[in-house]
Amino acid sequence: MTGRRRWSTEEILDTAADLLRTSDAESFSVRKLAASLGTDSSSLYRHFRNKTELLRAVADRILLAAMNGYRPEGDWKQRVTALAVHLREAFGEQPQLAAVWGRYGSGGTGSRMVMEELLQALRASGLPDEEVPVRYHRIVILLASLIASEAGISTITAKEYEQGMEQFRVAVLGADPDRFPALAHFARDIRPLGADRRAAFEEILATHLAHIDAQIP
Repeated sequence: MTGRRRWSTEEILDTAADLLRTSDAESFSVRKLAASLGTDSSSLYRHFRNKTELLRAVADRILLAAMNGYRPEGDWKQRVTALAVHLREAFGEQPQLAAVWGRYGSGGTGSRMVMEELLQALRASGLPDEEVPVRYHRIVILLASLIASEAGISTITAKEYEQGMEQFRVAVLGADPDRFPALAHFARDIRPLGADRRAAFEEILATHLAHIDAQIP
């Protein structure tokens, strides 16, 4: 009688990533992952203590993928911007994991590489050392929020998108000018949340970095 196959950590993470392409973190479970691998949950707990640890490991691989294509060039703002774009593009290929990163974080190698580059870039800006961790924290919160928000929109189905657009048109173009005068005035120019996401991402980040730049002695 042959024994049950033992899966490597990388094989487990590959399968988990595949499952997360078609589901979110809430519906994902170790039991579903074990079923996909043809094993039982107890065998997976030899690799990961719980679901959260597993999700963090999967998200960390996205960070690693982003860092593998990143090269620090230019001044500190250019470095932060380039890193942010790499993170955005990496999570854009698997948007379900953006929410995982924003919610659970990651303590793996990919996370440390991102932290190291952001801290080095901020230190090169001329900020006093005591200010660097504070500014780092603000940037990470901003990036996680923007990336998770964009990912949430990109995962909706075509039917959900059309329903959302219909609600948007009704809410904006059909606004009562007596009750919502400003909304009625700008209705033709208001864009839905999914529009111009990349431009908004870069503009918001640039504004934040300019604010930091203004604080440098």
